[in-house]
Amino acid sequence: MDTLTQHITVADLFRQAGEQFQIAWVAGHAGGGRKLTSETIQKPSLALIGHLNFVHPNRVQVLGCAEMDYLGKLDPASLQLAIDNLYSTELAAVVVANGEPVPAPLAEAAERTATPLFTSPVQSPDLMRLLTHIITHALAPSIIMHGVFLEVSGLGVLITGDPSVGKSELALELISRGHRLVADDAVEVYAVAPDTLEGRCPTLLQDFMEVRGLGVLNIRHLFGETAVKPKKNLKLIIHLMPADRWHDVDRLNMQSESRSILGVSLPEVRVPVAVGRNLAVLVEVAVRNHILRQRGINSADQFAERQREAIALDQAENED
Repeated sequence: MDTLTQHITVADLFRQAGEQFQIAWVAGHAGGGRKLTSETIQKPSLALIGHLNFVHPNRVQVLGCAEMDYLGKLDPASLQLAIDNLYSTELAAVVVANGEPVPAPLAEAAERTATPLFTSPVQSPDLMRLLTHIITHALAPSIIMHGVFLEVSGLGVLITGDPSVGKSELALELISRGHRLVADDAVEVYAVAPDTLEGRCPTLLQDFMEVRGLGVLNIRHLFGETAVKPKKNLKLIIHLMPADRWHDVDRLNMQSESRSILGVSLPEVRVPVAVGRNLAVLVEVAVRNHILRQRGINSADQFAERQREAIALDQAENED
């Protein structure tokens, strides 16, 4: 696993949120490359009156109705001072919410300091919540894992194993059976919540898979639009291993092992690879069995309970 250094620039944020939140970029275009280092979105009310210690650099500042009403009541000299106070620290960007008009000194200061200035008709509380959601996902702790990530029967499944064990061939067969490819070889895994991991495909690798003997394949073109997906929550790991390592296994109680990734524990099923085994069917059944366990249905427990009942019945008959 390789650590992934993740960041988001102001320009990236605008591309992701601009159309959805009707955001317009009105000034400070030169600052689009500024990096956001915190998911916290601030309302700089106190900074406008000189309390600069409440303004942190590299964050997005949202001006709502209260802030714009305050600025609108100031005389020109006081207005300029309040705006200078706001821009005295290196802000990532300023967003004027609620469709409020932008005072000329605010736009001029944005151009002078190369600080992106946006406007949006969305109410400031909603805008702050939605922007925070985007930035939080972008800045989530992340790593790169090696394997093939698919959506199998609606479940995010990461297939891992030694090189040349047959991961890509297995994935190709699963795709031909109607399942969906997320990423091949390199999977970006993000901790988007305390108990949730999201697997994504690096932009360069989207739609592509490498299969020995066939080369690089475009899965979207081969199998259609529904055969690929850009991201999916990771719920299950299936590790392929050579059959000669399959020793001392309790075949009646195949409890899944677990693997910790970014502090989140995920179930892991180990599948031995041998000639004649239909791995695609085994993966599909492993996924269905995992779904049943999530619903509280455990086949091994049911079988063990049936054994106990049979033993108890046999003992009772012998006593009679």
